[in-house]
Order: sequence, then structure tokens, then C-alpha cells
Amino acid sequence: MTRSAPPPRIEIDLGEQLLRLTDGIGTPFEAQVSTAARGAGEEKDSFRTPRGAHVVRARIGAGAPLNTVFVGRRPTGEVYTPALGRTHPGRDWILTRILWLSGLEPGRNRLGDVDTMQRYIYIHGTPDEVTLGVPGSHGCIRMRNRDVVELFDRVPAGAEVRILE
Repeated sequence: MTRSAPPPRIEIDLGEQLLRLTDGIGTPFEAQVSTAARGAGEEKDSFRTPRGAHVVRARIGAGAPLNTVFVGRRPTGEVYTPALGRTHPGRDWILTRILWLSGLEPGRNRLGDVDTMQRYIYIHGTPDEVTLGVPGSHGCIRMRNRDVVELFDRVPAGAEVRILE
């Protein structure tokens, strides 16, 4: 009888600003991230990163070039450059790939005013000049574009995501 590998699981450590992808055997992938500048929190319109158990609800952007700009989960036709960034200061850039999260804990991060999916919380790419390793997002989990491509290619829809303090 052949034993299959356990499904991949993502853990995001808010204190360390680190994402780890585990497969039950080791830690095959690790990357710095940037989570919410306002810290952890689950409430709608809080601009905080929700904690707890989640799943990858949808994978968006397969095959898109690095730095593809997304708005409303759709590619805009733009490719991010620092010059484009200077033209739109303060814009929250969602680039390259999107892993859209959905909470699994009713009352904590699912349903009502604490619903991660309805808050549009993603793991997504960010401009290369954005500092990672420190909180700075509007609630999502930002990653380097090359890192989010590697993660995206290794994680199916339905993969478990744990966001821990």
C-alpha cells in the first residue's frame, strides 16, 4: 500500500511576518510577507488581518505575467512598474497572483461581520520596492511576486491556511 503525501498547508505567522508551506514531511517553502499595518482582527472594514483557520477559496491569475495588476480580481491590462506606482501613489497594488481566503470558523472569521471571504482577504503579490517582514497592508498578506507564483503553483484550491499570532 502506497502512502500518499499529506495535502499542503500554509501557516502565516503574524509576529514573524513569515509564511511557511508545509507538506507534513518538512517545510519545503518559506517566504517573508507583510500583513496588516493595523494588526490582527476579523471585523469588516477594520483593515486588519484575520486570524484562525481558513482555506484557499479560489486561485486567480494562473499564467499571468509577473507584475500583472488586478482590480476586483480581474487583470486590468496593466503591468506594474515603479513609474506606474509613482503615477498612483497610495494605491494598494494587487499583483501577479491571488489566493482568495475563506474562513472556517463561524463567528470568528466566517459569516456576519467577520467573514474573511466577504472582506476580500487575499495572499497576493506586491511591488518589489514594498518592504516585507513588517506589517503594512490593508488586511491582506503581501508577498514578493516570484514567491507568490511559487506558492500558487504548489497550492490547490481548498488548501488549509492557518493565520497565527
